[in-house]
Amino acid sequence: MVLKQLNEGAKWQFRVNAFFGWLFFLIIFSFWITGFIVAWSGLGNFFNIFAVYIISFIVLLIVLTEVYARLSYRFWKYEFSQDQLRIERGIIWKRYSNIPYQRMQNIDITRGIIARLFGFSTVNIQTAGYSMPANGMNGGRFSEGYIPAVSIQEAEKIREFVIKKITKKKGQGL
Repeated sequence: MVLKQLNEGAKWQFRVNAFFGWLFFLIIFSFWITGFIVAWSGLGNFFNIFAVYIISFIVLLIVLTEVYARLSYRFWKYEFSQDQLRIERGIIWKRYSNIPYQRMQNIDITRGIIARLFGFSTVNIQTAGYSMPANGMNGGRFSEGYIPAVSIQEAEKIREFVIKKITKKKGQGL
């Protein structure tokens, strides 16, 4: 089978995540650059320096966010084979996960506000032996079978497929 790509709407989810991820870094970096410009120019006109700071901050934030979103989308793939779910993700550090159907316990489909706006779902597959934070407030992000953006129809197909695989392996009923 061929690895599947996430829904196009995932780029927006990755953009939002990247925006907040890069925001702190860029604030520190841009203050450093502004200090360098002020020192180099000998104090100069404060408003010109402030304008350069704001413009460079916004441009850098947009560029880094877009690059991160496109690369994250491009390198996140998944595949349901005969025996397992296979997930590949990561830009610099690649992560390869293989989750056998025998270990799958539950499947949840969630749709946050961005997901509802762009028509996709997040699939969370909980497995036996995978620990979650004690507060349970991670929204499934740390479930072993986390697929962040698939179409609503694809999410339902995945749920039906996995439930059939789980019940087939464990038997029917209580």
